[in-house]
Formats: sequence, structure tokens, C-alpha cells
Amino acid sequence: MMVASETKGALDGLFVLDLSRILAGPTATQLLGDMGATVIKIENPKTGGDDTRSWGPNYARDHNGNATDLSAYFMAANRNKQSVAVDLSTEDGQAVVRQLAARADVVIENYKPGGLVKYGLDHDTLLKAHPGLVYCSISGFGQTGPNRDKPGYDLMAQGYGGIMSLTGDPDGTPTKVGVGIADVMCGMYATIGILAALRHRDQTGEGQHIDLSLVDAQMAWLINEGCNYLVSGNVPERRGNAHPNIVPYDAFPTSDGHVLVAVGNDSQFVRFCDAIGAPELGADPRYTTNLKRIENRVTLTQSLTPILSRMTKDELLAKMHAVKVPGGPIHDVAEALNSDQAQARGTVVAVEHDDVADGHVRLLANPLKFSATPVTYRRAPPRFGQDTEAVLATLLPQNTQENPD
Repeated sequence: MMVASETKGALDGLFVLDLSRILAGPTATQLLGDMGATVIKIENPKTGGDDTRSWGPNYARDHNGNATDLSAYFMAANRNKQSVAVDLSTEDGQAVVRQLAARADVVIENYKPGGLVKYGLDHDTLLKAHPGLVYCSISGFGQTGPNRDKPGYDLMAQGYGGIMSLTGDPDGTPTKVGVGIADVMCGMYATIGILAALRHRDQTGEGQHIDLSLVDAQMAWLINEGCNYLVSGNVPERRGNAHPNIVPYDAFPTSDGHVLVAVGNDSQFVRFCDAIGAPELGADPRYTTNLKRIENRVTLTQSLTPILSRMTKDELLAKMHAVKVPGGPIHDVAEALNSDQAQARGTVVAVEHDDVADGHVRLLANPLKFSATPVTYRRAPPRFGQDTEAVLATLLPQNTQENPD
């Protein structure tokens, strides 16, 4: 079980004021917290805190078996933070947040553009008062453009940004990715931007405003399919699990389930065909190069499918592994998180939490493996407002030289 660590992280001493909720912003601030930053999460007492606290049905249970406000969704993006209950609609609440902002290195928020102006907590106001501040705004469509005032959720970003048109069965409904990937990737871009802005601040003393949107971020990771369109002018199609630029690269049925086949080059294709007992396919002039296999993907797939469907998953994977052709299983979540690789890499961590029945919560680990400044799990995801008194006490005159921890 992971407990509080004395190891200093790469961002030890950094103070982050987190005015965000749901997933994109909290993903960014959790990453910063994992690397050692002190993160103060402001939550609205009128709503019971971050929206995701009520996004069940899975909740950590207290010692009496009752559901807490620690939903699985909330816990996915809110460790290494302290929760402070503050009502921004009140003058007292605004004053508290301004005091925290005065001591912060980073402020991150995901209100609608202009939504914090009436509270005096917008980027223009705070950067004028604190020129060294790094202020990151996350919104659905960004601070400019014709859609700036529209709300944005992950589903809407995936729809507007094009990824849903590429995901799902070719003859089926456009499909979102199974998790909130637009939010998560936006949070990662936010983290990168914040770290770059902090380096600039440390070199020059100059802070800045980072304007980031879910839709901008999602369009940025259209990667090869986005560039396929820009180069050719042809709108990419949904191909299910197939790859637009590599063949065969797909999920194929076997006698007891599906296996991923990822043939990356021409020599691999020849070895693959030999391994499955179909050397004639490797020698067929229709399939000798990847370009030809793309042109003839339908006939190649029709030839491969009955051959592979007669094998078991383990049999096919063993044959591919023996000739060094990439391929793999399709795990469900339980199989993935309980795999030998996940266990060896510490993919799941247990972090102490006094309020829950087991005395700890199990979370997905940060994948970063630092050699000198390892990721730490100092705080479990907090109960709503649990740190309000302790954090606000640091604003008293006798404590103004101490950052909350």
C-alpha cells in the first residue's frame, strides 16, 4: 500500500490553485500533484462540490457501509489535492480565492469564457495583480471564435472535433471513444503548457495566460487521419479496428475470441503468412507491398479470416510471437489491470484513506517512472471540503509565509 512519502517531487514547492471540475482540468492538476505540487481544489458548497462526486453508481463506502462522496469517477482525477469549500458568488468567497491566487504559481479554471470576470478572478485581473502567475483556462471551444460561448463536454468535443466519425463499425453509428479521452488529452496538453509557461516564468519572471479548448486539443490528435485528409482531400472513413495506412492491422476472429494482428512491414507479412500456413498469400503479387495490400485489403481480409478462425487465440499468438510479428490479446479491464505486466509495473496503487471501510482506496497509478524525482501518492482523493479549515488557517497573518501542504 502506498502511504505518504518524504520523497521530494520534481514540482515540490509549486502551489497550484485549482478552480476546475469534472475531468480535463482535474486531470492536469492531478498530474501536477503527482509530481509534487501542492494543489488546492476549490469546490462549491451549493452543489456539494465537483460534479463528478455524484457521477455513480460506484462509490467508496464508509465504515458503516454507506456510500461516500468519493465516486470512482471523482477519484480517477483528484488525488494529491486538498478540498476547500468556497462559494465564489459571495464577496467573502471571492476574497478567499484572491488571497490564495496571490500565493499561487498556477491557477487553472474551466469556467465559460468570461465567467470569472464578475468575481474578479479572470486571467486579466489576476495577471495584472500578479504578473508572474501562470493562468490556464480550459473551455469547450476556447476564448475566441464563433462558438466560444457554447458549453463543451467530452462527448460534444469528440463529435465536433471529428474523432467520432472515425470510431466504430463502418456501417454503424459514429461512436465515441469508451472513456473521456478528449478531456484527458486536453488535461495533458494543459499540463505540458503549464510546465512550459513555468519555465518561461522562471527565466524571465513573466507569467502568462494559456487558452486551451477541448475541441482544439481533440483536433490536434487526429494525427495521421487528419493529415491524410490534408494531404489527399479525401475524408477519412470509419474502419472499425482496421488501420487506414497499414494492412493487415486489425482484430481477427479465432475459434475462441478475437486477436489483434499488427503487421507493420512487408517482411513481417511474409513471415506472418508462413507462420499461419499460407505462404501463397505472402507471395501473391497483390499483397507483396503494403501499398498493394491497402489497395486489396478486402480480398486479403477475406482470405485471412477463415484461416485464422480455425485457430485458438493462444495458438495464433504463439505462431506470431515465434516469428516476431506484432500481435496481442484484447483484454477487458479486469484482465488488463490484473495482468502480469500491470502488476510488474505497479499500474494499480492503494492509497490510505481513513474515511473508507478498507482503510484505503485503489487507484490507477501515474505511468511516469522518474529515476530521481519519483511520482508520489501523498493524499487520497479528498472528501468534500475536508481541508477548508486547515488551508484557510494559513491565510492568517502569522501564517502568511507558509504554503498550505
